[in-house]
Amino acid sequence: MILRRIVFVVFMLFGFVQAGEENTNKNKFRQLTQELPTPSLFRTASGAPGQNYYQQKVDYHIAVELDEQQNRIVGSEAITYHNNSPETLSYLWLQLDQNIRAHNSDAQTTETTSLRGRLNFRKMNKLHQNFDGGFKIETVHDQNGTELEYTILQTMMRVDLPMPLRAGEQMTFNIAWWYNINDRAQIPGRSGFEYFPEDGNAIFTIAQFFPRLAVYNETAGWQTKQFLGEGEFALNFGDYHVEITVPADHIVAATGELQNAREVLSAKQVKRMGYAKNRQTPVMIVSEKEALAAEKSQSEKKKTWVFTAKNVRDFAFASSRKFIWDAMGVQFGKRTVLAMSFYPKEGNPLWGKLATKVIAHTLKSYSKYIFDYPYPVAQAVHSKNIGMEYPMICFAGGRPEPDGSYSDQRKQAMISVIIHEIGHNYFPMIVNSDERQWAWMDEGLTSFLQYQAEQAWQAGYPSRRGPAYKVLEYMKSEQSQQTPLMTNADALFNYGQNAYTKPAAALKILRESIMGPELFDFALQEYGRRWKFKHPTPADFFRTMEDASGMDLDWFWRGWFFTTDHVDLAISNARLYKLNLPRTTDAIFTDSGQNRAVQWAANNVDLDALNEEAFPVTLLDGSRFSSMIERLDAYEKRHWQEYNFYYELTFANLGGLVMPLVIQFEFEDGTSELKKIPAEIWRFQHESVTKVFALAKKVKRITLDPFFELADVDMRNNHWPRTGNTPEMRVYKSHEVASPSEKQQAEKE
Repeated sequence: MILRRIVFVVFMLFGFVQAGEENTNKNKFRQLTQELPTPSLFRTASGAPGQNYYQQKVDYHIAVELDEQQNRIVGSEAITYHNNSPETLSYLWLQLDQNIRAHNSDAQTTETTSLRGRLNFRKMNKLHQNFDGGFKIETVHDQNGTELEYTILQTMMRVDLPMPLRAGEQMTFNIAWWYNINDRAQIPGRSGFEYFPEDGNAIFTIAQFFPRLAVYNETAGWQTKQFLGEGEFALNFGDYHVEITVPADHIVAATGELQNAREVLSAKQVKRMGYAKNRQTPVMIVSEKEALAAEKSQSEKKKTWVFTAKNVRDFAFASSRKFIWDAMGVQFGKRTVLAMSFYPKEGNPLWGKLATKVIAHTLKSYSKYIFDYPYPVAQAVHSKNIGMEYPMICFAGGRPEPDGSYSDQRKQAMISVIIHEIGHNYFPMIVNSDERQWAWMDEGLTSFLQYQAEQAWQAGYPSRRGPAYKVLEYMKSEQSQQTPLMTNADALFNYGQNAYTKPAAALKILRESIMGPELFDFALQEYGRRWKFKHPTPADFFRTMEDASGMDLDWFWRGWFFTTDHVDLAISNARLYKLNLPRTTDAIFTDSGQNRAVQWAANNVDLDALNEEAFPVTLLDGSRFSSMIERLDAYEKRHWQEYNFYYELTFANLGGLVMPLVIQFEFEDGTSELKKIPAEIWRFQHESVTKVFALAKKVKRITLDPFFELADVDMRNNHWPRTGNTPEMRVYKSHEVASPSEKQQAEKE
């Protein structure tokens, strides 16, 4: 008896849960109330910072030395932490990103490996790695020299404060450390050195080289998520004073402005720098001849380069005696930004011809879509097989063959990586999102704008990302191999597709096929204006884009960012209803009474001429049509006569992701007409919708998504009459166009 009661209760509970699931609102147009955080005085419902918004400020005074003989960085820093939050803090969390190279790091111990399939040398090499990586913390003390207690947890370090730091207060403390620099040929990474055995020199690209404060805010408290490699950084804005000691014959590129040029450069080089600011073509600061001379004799003396940077979230530098250095000015009103490139002879002739010009172009292009570039310098440093961004400086690849030759693909790869990494100055260096959590907020937005900059650089540029068709293969792959974009960076399947390609395609579709360029550009600029030098979240982006455009886009964010649904729209049925005004009162008309669709056909319809197989017609009997016609005036009758072809189309949503309907009607007289139906047509029915189109001419062919702009993964069901082949996409791969008229012209070509 007891067992029967237990079974009954379990059955009832199971039925209740099932009923609850069935009754849950699953409408694809429901608002993102559950997915997004509740608005507050910190972050408003409009997506703007609220009246109580705050962010911490962290200033650094750093002194580091590059030990070229030991391949080591030795440094000390004074950190001033400004507690602008309303909270009292009893400890501070810092990031120790170099600890990712320690033997016991989570990044190494949690990486999956296999010996099956093609042998991966990089992963095999890790099994035998004996590199002594990671920060060696020597001291942590306050301004008075009193040691502070600290705890290191993998790539994070907690510093315990002797006295709580109250709201509005600040404190300064000091850290001394050193670490071994990795050889990127053996241990890849975002920083390290590249060695050139031919001349015995190296290029040092140095980043994540100092303990940095983690972010503390009202959305997550302390951001203490471990650095596992993919998820990049959540950082604070602050002012930097950095002294970099290197061999005397090295040239240093760094975040910020050089403060002691006359001490570290020759008089000629200082003069060239001043000259370059007023030039719109690159000027050599250090020529290839001078760099070659420096390569041959390694100085045992040292020089200290001093840089300052205000309101930046990070600092990086590069150092080598191999550097050629050129620069040019980029005008923004009365202000001049110095665009500069640093590269070895191995980067020529490609880098000397193009790099700095690409930087200047990128600054202008991104400024058009967001805001004028606010920093005083922008720099690209060349090192093989790398692409990484920092405030005012980036590391980029794109190296010619040893004989100086290069293919178009190599040139395009160099142009693209510079555009992308320089573009990161906007996202996330200025519009400062949390990369550890939301990779798409920096990589996706940057990739979208990279596409715009590439097309502005050269019409028909073979962009790697941006157009909808670039994401098709990924979106039609098994859903078990996909993850929603709203997944933290280290848990993303296929990081390249999810962080870069899919969000770039989504934003391009949003701009060109849903919002339109004018609304989209205004909203994106508003997002940039609101969150410039602040810390936005995904909700701030979503809400701002809706607030500034006046469009409800919750359905779009849900489909593209919160699910792994894909676009697969189809024309599942098409019928023609031809209306002819009768010469007599004898007309054929009826209301079917079943599907409530009004269906007309005149008594003189020629079924063969109507292409019964492609657009079937059903003859029905009735008499009410005649009486309706008698009530029409002459103007109304002429209107009926003009539109006497009625096509009832049924559309199916097979992929789950609702999208607008872009429909092209091709008529028998050779003309065509394009109709765009907003995505809200699916708001009542997500799987199938039917719509009637009144047309003046007989249709020969109907195509859904004719210009491949919606990322539809299967175009075979997008045509009526049905065809067995997918239409040729070659024209759209080689010539991206912006408007329907241009697309139609491209199709004719």
